[in-house]
Amino acid sequence: MVEKNEVKTLALLGATGSIGTQALEVVRQQPGRFRVAVLSAQRQWELLAQQAREFRPAVVVIGDESCYQALKEALAQQPETEVLAGATALAEVVTRPEIDIVLTALVGYAGLLPTVAAIRAGKDIALANKETLVVAGELITGLVRQHNVRLLPVDSEHSAIFQCLVGEELNPIEKIILTASGGPFRGRTAREMEAVTKAQALKHPNWDMGAKITIDSASLMNKGLEVIEAKWLFGLTNEQIDVVVHPQSIVHSLVQFEDGSLKAQLGLPDMKLPIQYALGYPQRLANTFPRFSFLDYPTLTFEAPDRVAFPNLELAFGAMRRGGNAPCVLNAANEVAVAAFLREQVGFRQMSDLVAECLARVSYLAEPILADLVATDAETRRLAETLV
Repeated sequence: MVEKNEVKTLALLGATGSIGTQALEVVRQQPGRFRVAVLSAQRQWELLAQQAREFRPAVVVIGDESCYQALKEALAQQPETEVLAGATALAEVVTRPEIDIVLTALVGYAGLLPTVAAIRAGKDIALANKETLVVAGELITGLVRQHNVRLLPVDSEHSAIFQCLVGEELNPIEKIILTASGGPFRGRTAREMEAVTKAQALKHPNWDMGAKITIDSASLMNKGLEVIEAKWLFGLTNEQIDVVVHPQSIVHSLVQFEDGSLKAQLGLPDMKLPIQYALGYPQRLANTFPRFSFLDYPTLTFEAPDRVAFPNLELAFGAMRRGGNAPCVLNAANEVAVAAFLREQVGFRQMSDLVAECLARVSYLAEPILADLVATDAETRRLAETLV
């Protein structure tokens, strides 16, 4: 573990996405505390090259191998930065001995294998990739225990729960309550959701996120995935997790203890806060981010989610209750469905129908190993593509 005030060496996977770019803002705000050793991106080689010129990492990895030559040429005048490509390279670089912490900010299933490799190499993980725990929660948490590493949540809701639990190690959790903004379609009926367009779904009222997560938030699938992630992060039963809609996104989540007391973590909807908390843990690092004032938010409201208008939430709870490879099916089917919606090949409500069909038809395994989950992901994607 890194001692207080020592420089932490960081591998940032998904550096050009929403979380990745905000993580680099945190690094800029904390000169002398972090050194960036690895940067990766899937396709945005130009931005990755720009980041590499600023942060001078030892290695950059571009996931899409067709972008390798362009990135290599862009960094030709920076010989100290090695340029690699592909998923195998990504899983290798996170194991390098100089790395202290790996921030996994990749989108979707792509985050699983490099996270597994990093844990096996004894690296602490700042996890901004909920799909890793959705797909393989039991496997990942077992590896974390086996290799004695920290798994530090970056999602605002899970960071909130994590912060509320500091100092409460001897006090059992009665339940946790994850808050959801409700997205841009809160209050609409199931019938009204039929007419939702791509442009409407990409306009989140509170958070600035990438396209895939924004669509997931609009359909409440994002909250469903977070429910499954929370089960594994905090060692909970299915019955200990609840969801409440909180449109202002100020209360980021709550913990209820067995005496009935509730603890909540509050703050402005700014992902830099949970990113910084994970990277700096156990220290809270001073910063110049905007501060929350109750006077700016005199009313905070809460309501139950509408599971009829937003069936994805119930699909996620169902997959969690079933266990095995069902959450892996849920995730893979949803990734295909969202991609098809963004291509305007399926409607908003059809995404849920596609996911439900895959959950009903893909082979069920009660106790999958990693190879089984890889196979389940592939099988689900093949089926889902035929349903688009």
